[in-house]
Amino acid sequence: METYNESSFAQYNLPNTFVQDNHSRSTRGVLRGLHYQYPQWQGKLVRAVVGEIFDVAVDIRADSPSFGKWVGFYLNETNKQQLYIPPGFAHGFCVISEVADVVYKCTSLYKPSDDSAVRWDDPEINIDWPINNPEISKKDSSAPFLSDIRTL
Repeated sequence: METYNESSFAQYNLPNTFVQDNHSRSTRGVLRGLHYQYPQWQGKLVRAVVGEIFDVAVDIRADSPSFGKWVGFYLNETNKQQLYIPPGFAHGFCVISEVADVVYKCTSLYKPSDDSAVRWDDPEINIDWPINNPEISKKDSSAPFLSDIRTL
């Protein structure tokens, strides 16, 4: 299975240079996000290689007509779909299966000082997560609301 092809991405004006690959393992009910890097924005090409996740991208570019809007897709080992999260978008996912291994390619290197987040349950964004009572990290549960980061 081909998971990335530089010329195919270039054909659709998508980035064709990735500088870091990450692998995350989580269990059913875990929700991660909504994460982003700022000021060094980071694009991500995300897929689930084991299990199933509901993957979400939220536009947090203050000057965008789709600011605060979200899209979500089920990614799993069977459908083999990927989601590209552009720079300027926050990213999160919840695990639907017993376990999920998520891999993602990044357009810029992770920089701890740029690590940022928006609240996963922000009512202004109003994501329709397909799980109840998710397991959330302390960092994610104390992330600011979208209204607190509008100046990006």
